[in-house]
Amino acid sequence: MSDLTFNKIAGAVLATALAIVGLEELSSIVYQSKPAAKAGYDIEVAAETPGGGPATPELPPDWGTVLPTADVAAGQAATAVCQTCHNFAKGGPNMTGPNLYGVVGRKPGTHEGFSYSPGMVAEGDKLGTWTYDELNTFLSGPQAYVQGTKMTFVGLKKQDTRINVIAYLRSLSDSPAPIPPPAPKAAAPAAAAKP
Repeated sequence: MSDLTFNKIAGAVLATALAIVGLEELSSIVYQSKPAAKAGYDIEVAAETPGGGPATPELPPDWGTVLPTADVAAGQAATAVCQTCHNFAKGGPNMTGPNLYGVVGRKPGTHEGFSYSPGMVAEGDKLGTWTYDELNTFLSGPQAYVQGTKMTFVGLKKQDTRINVIAYLRSLSDSPAPIPPPAPKAAAPAAAAKP
């Protein structure tokens, strides 16, 4: 092998090694990784009162006031997570969960062709029908509301989201459930506040 051939091979090996080292340094400059400010994910936790006791329970909304102004489109968008288990179409099939068309005003645990848990059937016998208040409480934490329910969803924690979802569920009916009149107790403080 001639000296010129050896020099060419040695030069190519050296140039390759320099290119690899150079690219490694350049990529570490361009793509600097910064450690997270704090580890983990934010988890929503119930607020405590200043006295250290549990937070005051959330009062049910005045359905006569909130339903007429609820955002049905936002409620439909919020049910995107529900569509993995529930069908919302009229006459649609049951899935992992029952079809929810016409659920407002329907007796819990009675949708035809769905096998409900004994807890949900007992809830239906106790309640009679899904009212706005009952749906609001159920959607905030299904497992806490009906012991032994098959529904493993953690719930909708924000009341505004639940109101919009209930308004959407109300719209899924041939004859939507009536909206109750506004509660006089809620209307009186509002009227007193006006000058």
